[in-house]
Amino acid sequence: MTALLQVQDLSVSIQGKRVLDKVSLEIQSGEILALTGESGSGKSMTALAIMGLLPNAAHVEGEVHLHEQDLLAQTEQQMCAIRGAEIGMVFQEPMTALNPVQSIGQQVAETIRVHSDATRKQAWARAADVLTKVGLPQDRFPLGRFPHELSGGQRQRVVIAMAIALRPKLLIADEPTTALDVTTQAQILELLKDLCKSEGLALLMITHDLAVVSQMADRIAVMKSGQIVEQAVTQDLFAQMSHPYTRALFAASAHQADLADIDLGDPLLRVQNVSRDYLLPRPHPFAAHPRFPAVRDVSFDISAGERVGLVGESGCGKSTLTRAILGLDPVSAGDIRLDGAPVYSNGKPNRYIQRQIQVVFQDPFGSFNPRHKVERLITEPFHLLDHPPTGTARQNAIEEALEAVGLSAADAQKYPHAFSGGQRQRLAIARALIIRPKLIVFDEAVSALDVRVRAQILDLIAALSREYGLAYLFISHDLSVVRSITDRVMVMKSGEIVEHGETARVFDKPEHHYTQNLIAAAPRLPELGERHVS
Repeated sequence: MTALLQVQDLSVSIQGKRVLDKVSLEIQSGEILALTGESGSGKSMTALAIMGLLPNAAHVEGEVHLHEQDLLAQTEQQMCAIRGAEIGMVFQEPMTALNPVQSIGQQVAETIRVHSDATRKQAWARAADVLTKVGLPQDRFPLGRFPHELSGGQRQRVVIAMAIALRPKLLIADEPTTALDVTTQAQILELLKDLCKSEGLALLMITHDLAVVSQMADRIAVMKSGQIVEQAVTQDLFAQMSHPYTRALFAASAHQADLADIDLGDPLLRVQNVSRDYLLPRPHPFAAHPRFPAVRDVSFDISAGERVGLVGESGCGKSTLTRAILGLDPVSAGDIRLDGAPVYSNGKPNRYIQRQIQVVFQDPFGSFNPRHKVERLITEPFHLLDHPPTGTARQNAIEEALEAVGLSAADAQKYPHAFSGGQRQRLAIARALIIRPKLIVFDEAVSALDVRVRAQILDLIAALSREYGLAYLFISHDLSVVRSITDRVMVMKSGEIVEHGETARVFDKPEHHYTQNLIAAAPRLPELGERHVS
């Protein structure tokens, strides 16, 4: 049986540097092939080569056939006709793939009209059908909705609808669930599986996470440095793992950080009966403003040196609560104190408390000014000090912070673009650490990292906690990460803490049905014993 997609000895060089080296793979109709590996391994470059979207400077060798049609021999105009009609693509970040000033109906209908002779009425009817198919029925999600009115998972469904609107033969999904919470991720993965069965789509699923595809893909191909180092049926790959790189990826996916035992003392952070409401638009000019309760009567303590996790779906109130803890937003009711002092007082953040609480964000590159060198970037918190260090003392603080996170003093003279994603996250941690806070908030700090870099950052966080006695609040949608890096976990739903307790107890024996659903939705690696099943 001839494969739908055949890639044979595909090599790509850009300005003399080889980024793909004799890549060979094939996908049958209705089959799901997962292409996995670390950032920079060549996964996305393979997808771009198949789509004909390589930069002009790229030199391509080898063969790429779609139903025996040579894609590398097509002109750009011919490829424009093939993209969307025969090959669809789903990108990692839906908000950047959607036009913010066009409704979702317009964007799906535009895809249909560009690649077919459908009338406007026919295109809108087809758009309605395909949006319903991906879980956005018109009675709840009218065609006139705009992307900013949808959640992340709903926006990803719109992108999938655009990709399948013309019933393509091949769908390429490039990290389609990386930024989604576990329940939304499970829904998107199930949707993609169902589309492969119902539409006969072949799916090339690009991901860095083996757990995501372990129960979804028919076959897995593992990439390293532009080469496919191992390729097998999913069950066989997990049973054998013949290449050491595959074994290293598996070990990193199941990595557990080494957390030191701590003796809990008095509470460092105390959150008592905190609520935060937001005003909504009036339904008519004479009505009172309705209120949306983003956080409702939340109470918890964090002791010095304690490692606490906070999990929940997008929109549950995690970010609102985080802003209140950092003193960036006032609360509607309740009280938040650090070392007995309020984090927000007299209508403004407490400057003393801001010195004691620092934050590490999800995207370190987005939180750095690209025009400044590292030495300036990581010393930004010095403005919170009454007497910031100068001269030799400032230089020593920079060197100590960089070395504490595994970088060198020489890195202080570099710019952010000179570092990898994992190194930039180390810089973000150095910036948070440089004024020796008592509490650090990690807000999805490892969600964008591949599994081996993620394991390194988790080990770094655990080591800093041991060395400096740091307490931290670790916010993440990845339950496996939270389990490996926290002593205690809180589960948030609709602005409330519905369950909290020791991390192992909550994950092994969840009591609340919402926690049970979160854990059931989380992707799991096969057990180690399953690796030896033939």
